Amino acid sequence: MNAVLLQYLVIISFLHHASSNSIPIFNAIYSFGASYEDTGNLAILSPTSNELKLPYGETFFHRPTGRASDGRLVIDRIATYLGLPFIPPSLAQGQDFSKGANFAVFGSTALNLTFFQQNNIRINILKNDTLSVQLEWFENQKPSICNTTCMKFFTKSLFMLGKFGFNDYLNMLFAGKTIDFINSTIPLVVETIKSAAERFLRQGVMHLVVAGIVPNGCIPGILKYFASSNISDYDSLGCLKVYNNIGMYHNTLLRDAVKQLQVEFPQAKISFSQYYEPIIDFVRNPCQYGFTRGTELRACCGIGEPYNVNISALCGQTGVPACPNPSTFINWDGLHLADASYKIIADGWWKGPYADPPISGSLIGSSLNSV
Repeated sequence: MNAVLLQYLVIISFLHHASSNSIPIFNAIYSFGASYEDTGNLAILSPTSNELKLPYGETFFHRPTGRASDGRLVIDRIATYLGLPFIPPSLAQGQDFSKGANFAVFGSTALNLTFFQQNNIRINILKNDTLSVQLEWFENQKPSICNTTCMKFFTKSLFMLGKFGFNDYLNMLFAGKTIDFINSTIPLVVETIKSAAERFLRQGVMHLVVAGIVPNGCIPGILKYFASSNISDYDSLGCLKVYNNIGMYHNTLLRDAVKQLQVEFPQAKISFSQYYEPIIDFVRNPCQYGFTRGTELRACCGIGEPYNVNISALCGQTGVPACPNPSTFINWDGLHLADASYKIIADGWWKGPYADPPISGSLIGSSLNSV
């Protein structure tokens, strides 16, 4: 009985320390994605970008860092939960990448540039930074990370695939492609993301997070520039139904792809994490999450009615104000979320209900095997 009690106390103690971040569960985080995950690569590629001007970064860092928010992103919170430092952008010079690297770049797509060129879709990019290119950057960095011990090293690292797909579909929308065309490309986008996940898993990665995309039709920028005169195009929340359907279809296919990977790689802990569900929850019940009713579909930083968005006056430009209290807004600048939203989403990924399985459940659970 005493031995059983002792073992129980050891496990409880381990969980307590792991949850309070005093014992890092992993040695490093490697992140891939776009603007919701970019911790500074855009700023390196474009030193004059708006994201390097106040009020970006004002809430937490008190200065712009290149993050498309007033504060931290989901990856920043997850790193903190794991007892790791904020993960530096991979393009930064003189950085310590021993605890991980963030390869995400603002505006990145899942599909290669060739696809867009072949389909006469013009996209604005600073550099070829699609998912496949980010994977190449990672491969180039591997010798300095682990050399011949990568399989072992990656079992103790967390890999995160961000919301690839959003920019693919957004570029198609701005190019005037039909909804039918966009829907026809979704299986290809999802298969591209799945292939990247398989590539990691075959290299020994044991802990992988795959993120879905946002409800496109609830994003202020999309509501502004794809507004409809037909009231039936909007749902009861004021979101554009057809664009939310794109997100739902993408996420359904991606969730199925993750389930297939979970069967193919049963030894790995693969988490499907959501942006879609929490944002819908925020819009439906803003007060429950600390947001102010009436701001659900408005940007905190911006100008213009009814969504506080104007392409000619973007956040970070001279004379464009931010709201006095960003924590009461879901959206920061018309396309990206505020620090408060990212915190709730990160909590939901860490312990549920916005991740299947929750990151902490699979990670800490697996670590108990060595207790």
